[in-house]
Amino acid sequence: METNTARGHLAALLTIAIWGTTFISTKVLLEDFRPVEILFIRFVMGYLALWIACPRRLRGVTRRQEGSFALAGLCGVCLYYLLENIALTYTMASNVGVIISVSPCFTALLTHFLMRGEDRLRPTFFAGFAVAMAGICLISFNGSALALDLRGDLLALLAAFVWACYALLTRKISALGHPTVLTTRRTFFYGLVFMLPVLALSGARPDLACLLDPVDLGNLLFLGLGASALCFVTWNFAVKELGAVKTSVYIYLVPVITVAASVAILDEPFTWMTGVGTALTLMGLFLSEGKFQRRAGADRGTGAGQMRPDD
Repeated sequence: METNTARGHLAALLTIAIWGTTFISTKVLLEDFRPVEILFIRFVMGYLALWIACPRRLRGVTRRQEGSFALAGLCGVCLYYLLENIALTYTMASNVGVIISVSPCFTALLTHFLMRGEDRLRPTFFAGFAVAMAGICLISFNGSALALDLRGDLLALLAAFVWACYALLTRKISALGHPTVLTTRRTFFYGLVFMLPVLALSGARPDLACLLDPVDLGNLLFLGLGASALCFVTWNFAVKELGAVKTSVYIYLVPVITVAASVAILDEPFTWMTGVGTALTLMGLFLSEGKFQRRAGADRGTGAGQMRPDD
């Protein structure tokens, strides 16, 4: 059991390490593609990659379970990324980065009220949340003025809530006992289905020449195979092993990874505010994770903390 927990933490760390660098690839691709085009292409690549990795059908799925897959695809694949991208057109990227980081708190609250058998909320979780958010604000704004835009900020907040819904749906799906690769692939399928109307309404028509360009193709492959196919499988595995709340806390690390990638790849400056913000974010992560880990261990010892497929 301890080995599985350690693997869950490693899977979450690997996921965040990759997701924290995706902004570089997306920034490059936005010169030649629309946001919805990038989104659709990367998940098509991810869907096909998962078929190649595991060419088996997902069997024994009831209509109710199929509904969970559809909702997960709608929330985690389609709505979350669309809301985030639209929010970026109205408000600053720093605002979106901070607001999206609220999703662990939404996840904890939804889990507390909607799911039985999960870790109880403790004061240390909210203390860790406050410390991590202070660090994320320092990293994101880094001395710049806070500029609010109600439309963009509310869309970013809605994206954070949608991701929390996806986390709970993933936790529920993991309790069904199906292989993670197969459930992730089914989720991708529904996400792509929900994306088709948006793609049609936007009039998107990806340029074949851009698709064959080595730089664009390389970044699309990174997003499709790495950030989508691999990372959604590792994230869902982490949720299965650690629970929705403990896994979602790792989202605090996304700005830290982003800063590290910016300094290493884009030669952006590393300021004292960035350093303090990074330290606070890590402190908040450890504060939130520590108490939940002990509680989870106690639950395993008493037989609590287990979900039923019909919960």
